[in-house]
Formats: sequence, C-alpha cells, structure tokens
Amino acid sequence: MAERTDEQHNEKMKKKQAAHEKIMANKTIEKGLLIVHTGKGKGKTTAALGMVVRAIGHGRKVGVVQFVKGAMTTGEKAVFDAFPANVEFRPMGEGFTWDTQDRARDIALARTAWEEVKRMIADPSYDMVLADELNIVLRYDYLPVDEVVEALTARAPMKHVIVTGRNAPDALVEAADLVTEMTLIKHPFRSGVKAQAGIEF
Repeated sequence: MAERTDEQHNEKMKKKQAAHEKIMANKTIEKGLLIVHTGKGKGKTTAALGMVVRAIGHGRKVGVVQFVKGAMTTGEKAVFDAFPANVEFRPMGEGFTWDTQDRARDIALARTAWEEVKRMIADPSYDMVLADELNIVLRYDYLPVDEVVEALTARAPMKHVIVTGRNAPDALVEAADLVTEMTLIKHPFRSGVKAQAGIEF
C-alpha cells in the first residue's frame, strides 16, 4: 500500500474535522450523569477516582463512599486529604466479604454507607458522588436494588453519581446514562504478583 502524501493526509483530516463538528453541533444537553463501571477487569474504581480528580481540578465538590474498602490505607486517601474543601472521603467497609465472614454486620455496614451516599446525593453542595463497590453489596442482597435505583434516578438534575463494582444489576445498567464494562484480558495476580501500592491501592 502506497504511503499517503501530506496533502492527502491533510485532506482526510479536514473531512474528519467537518464530520466531527457536524456531530458536535447536535450535542447541546448538559445533565448530571448516572455512571456505572462494572465487569471483571481491573480499573473500575481507578477510573472513577480519575473522575473525582478531574472534578477537583474544576473546583467541584465530591463525596466518595467506599462500601468494601476501609480496612486498609490507600494512596487516594492521602491525595484527597489534601483537598478537604473539595472531597469528603468515607471508606466505610471492613474488607471483602470472605474476610469479614459476618453477614449481619456486612448488611449493617452497607446500610450505613448507603445512608451516607443518600445524604451526599441530597446535599446540593456536592456536584458528584462516588458509591465505590456498591454493586458488590447489591449482588449479595445487602441492599434492595429497587430502593437504590429509585434513589439514584431521583437525584437532582445536575448531580453526577458514579457506581462501581462487578456484576452491576440489570436495573441499574438500564437506569444509567453511561455504562462501562472492564474486561479482564491479563492480570499479574494470576502469575503470583501481589497487590501493590500505587497500582491496586
């Protein structure tokens, strides 16, 4: 295949630019989004925390509630502690369900964390709320899916909410504006590499 000349490349880019501008001219709606990160692949929380950092950069206020994490020190907590006016960071879990081995306590903690999420959603000072690993507690029926979806869809029109975790329930996926499924292709854990600071926490 012959290489394109600079002139051919420039002509192709002009056509792409015109097509992009035409598409963008119709995108005029601004609204709060319900965002779901799910799937077996790594990166659900990482991507959500990236959005939190982006919001901080725009001077927005964000609430972060972690449903599972909380039993360990994470790098994100150290960063968010430096922005107390912009982020309320609440790790409210006690670790994975196979570590806690106390269903009644896990349910009580999930309810407490969910009440915190609802408080943040109802508070107009928060522009964004992250419910990290909420999908896990929904999968184990620690909270009723209908109650959660109803509260998330009844939020203020400009409020962004992000929900992470594997196995997002169908009702949540249906209600969401943006759903991303992280697909596992390769992970170092399978080769005996443990979770590492700066990568997993």
